[in-house]
Amino acid sequence: MPVITPWMPRPTSGGVIEMFRLARKRFGDEIELLHDMHERVEPMSKRWYDFIRIHISQIGGITPAMKVARLGEWFNVRTAWHGPGDTSPVGHAANAHIDLAVWNFGIQECKLFSDLTYEVFPGTPYVKDGYLFVNEAPGLGVDINEELAARYPVKPYNYNWTQVRKADGTPVRP
Repeated sequence: MPVITPWMPRPTSGGVIEMFRLARKRFGDEIELLHDMHERVEPMSKRWYDFIRIHISQIGGITPAMKVARLGEWFNVRTAWHGPGDTSPVGHAANAHIDLAVWNFGIQECKLFSDLTYEVFPGTPYVKDGYLFVNEAPGLGVDINEELAARYPVKPYNYNWTQVRKADGTPVRP
């Protein structure tokens, strides 16, 4: 049976701060640095964070994301919603619509979808010349071609990498 090392937020945060200090010493201030903690540290009011990077569906959807973004405004923290390749077209549309609605939009990670995805999900956001465009149809603007979608069943996906726990056994979201 494998040995499971518990997640320790405080030592991790300290290690990141030291890592950034060393990177600044070596590379200077001309480059921007980013470290993704995957939501595994508690919010701190010391202004150590520049971006809020959250997977919208993991915090309950658009309404909670809007509340988090508004809180971030008070600390000059910008949004950077999580948009990996396993986020659906609807999820990417939700990210983009929130980006358009908040004052503290920062940057948006997104997937470049295949032509087939645009056929199955008409209205999926698309990237052109470095900009993300959303459909202006009602709602999030994404529809589904159910007949075409039925030809492509969902493949099983292993979510075990998300099962991280603190030393006391509390689950930690990725």
